[in-house]
Amino acid sequence: MVRVLVTRPEPGASRTARRLEALGFQPVLLPLTETSALPVEASIDGDAVAVTVTSANAVRHAPKALVATLARLPCHTVGKRTAEACRAAGFFAVTEGPGDAEALADAIAGGLAGKTLVYLCGRVRFPLFEQRLLAAGVHAQAIETYDTTSIDYGDDDIAARLSGRPIDAALLYSAKASLALASLIARPALRHLFEKTEFLALSARVAEPLDGVAGIRVRTASKPEEEALLALLSLPA
Repeated sequence: MVRVLVTRPEPGASRTARRLEALGFQPVLLPLTETSALPVEASIDGDAVAVTVTSANAVRHAPKALVATLARLPCHTVGKRTAEACRAAGFFAVTEGPGDAEALADAIAGGLAGKTLVYLCGRVRFPLFEQRLLAAGVHAQAIETYDTTSIDYGDDDIAARLSGRPIDAALLYSAKASLALASLIARPALRHLFEKTEFLALSARVAEPLDGVAGIRVRTASKPEEEALLALLSLPA
């Protein structure tokens, strides 16, 4: 059975593991990052006309009182999973975006030029989304609801989690996780576990930290969605 390493944080890791099992793969859980809620003390700009969310974690970690304050504003999300999380949290009018943060910025900027929106986000994030909105004349009030930190594993712990057996494929959802995995691959005691691994990345940006590390064994999903990422497992290398 094909052994697939799942590097994303919980609760997504367990959800992905169930999907892999249903597809006939053997999931091996090794979250390389974890998320935690941040204290939120920001006051909402009274002129805000909309909310935008590019990560489901941002709304999962948001205080209920904050969500209640924003719930009736139009909510623009990056994709399906984030839209589902926003609806579950209590937002009334949720629009599902194209799956990519930069494309979302382009999609909503035209109708929001000169206006203010609230951006629920993580402390660790790429700046291009906010830069695109700013360039289009949209003021985004960023409210950081969560942080993402790396998990430090010892060699023995990694070997135990992997049962001392090589990994056939590794799923990578963030650049931070890719960087952490590159560091693990470089350890002499662990290198043999990844000698034939195929690294599957959610996007080109996620794959970047593996440049020069995994070489031609890195493939990128056709869209930044888990369905497209998992589809790579069934395609010839």
